[in-house]
Amino acid sequence: MEPLRFDGRVAIVTGAGRGIGRAHALLLAERGARVVVNDLGSATSGDGSDAAPAERVAASISAAGGDAVADGSDVASADGAAQLVGRALDSYGRVDILVNNAGIFTPAEFPALELSDLRRYFDVHVGGSFNVAREAWPHLVRAGYGRIVMTTSHGILGSAPLIAYGTAKGGVFALARALAVTGKDQGILVNSVAPVAATRLAGGDDDGTSGNGVLDGATPALVSPLVALLSHESCPVNGETFLSGGRRHARLYVGETEGYVHPGTDVTPEVVAGHWAQIMDESAHYVPVDTTTWLEGNAARIAATPAVTTA
Repeated sequence: MEPLRFDGRVAIVTGAGRGIGRAHALLLAERGARVVVNDLGSATSGDGSDAAPAERVAASISAAGGDAVADGSDVASADGAAQLVGRALDSYGRVDILVNNAGIFTPAEFPALELSDLRRYFDVHVGGSFNVAREAWPHLVRAGYGRIVMTTSHGILGSAPLIAYGTAKGGVFALARALAVTGKDQGILVNSVAPVAATRLAGGDDDGTSGNGVLDGATPALVSPLVALLSHESCPVNGETFLSGGRRHARLYVGETEGYVHPGTDVTPEVVAGHWAQIMDESAHYVPVDTTTWLEGNAARIAATPAVTTA
C-alpha cells in the first residue's frame, strides 16, 4: 500500500517531550504533519516544569526538515488547554489531529494511597484529555474532520500498584468511547491506545534501551505506527481500544455474554446461582458499540423471553 502521509495536517501531541509522546510526534512529523509538541516538562509525579523537553523535540523535528513548535502549557488546567490549542491555531491556522498522551505516575499501594493522589491522576489523565479535546472540538466540528487518539492503559485490567493510574486510565477509556459516539456524525473519529513501553514512567528511560523483563525490547517507537494509523484520514475504526507494545498490536474490547433471562419476577439469589454457568458462558458473547445500542439489545433480550406471572 501507499505510505500514509499527513501533508497539510496539523497535529497536537501532549506529553511529547519524552518517551512515547516524543515518538508519536517524530513519526507524524516525518510523515508530513506539522506538529505542536506539548510537554509541561514535569517530574513523573507531575511536579515542576521545564520547557526544555518540548523545545528539544521541536528542534529535532525542524533539524530533520519538518515543521514543529514547542508548547509548555499544563493541559490539566482549562486555561492551559486553551493556550495549547491557541498555539496550534496561531502557528498553523487549524487543528486536525489530537494525540492525548500526557500523564504522570508514582507507585502507591492501597490503602496508603491518598484521595488527593487519586484526584491528581484524574486531573492530568482524564482532565487533561477532556480539556484539550473540549478546546479543539469546535474547530474539528467546523472542519467536519478530526482524529483523536487517547492514551489509556492495560492498568484498567487491575493491578495493585496501579490503582490510581489504572482508575484514571479507565476514565480516559470511557471518555474516548463517549466522544466517539458524539463525533461520529461530524467526521471526528476517536480511539484509544494502551501502550507498553520502557519509558521513565515505567522505570526505564525515554528511548526504551533500559527495558527488561516484560518491557525488554518495548521501545516507544513501536507504539507510534498504530497511533499514526488511528490519526490518519484512512483510520478504519471509531470508539475502539488497542493494546500496543513490543511489536504486538491487539484489540481490547468490552464484551457481554448472552446471559440468562428469568421468565418470571420471582428472581432470588438461588435463581441467579442456579443459572451461573449460563451467565458466565462466553461462547455467544457480543461487543456493544455504545450505550444506546446496549440498552436496546438488553430490552430486546428480555422481551424475547415471555414473562410468566407468578402467584
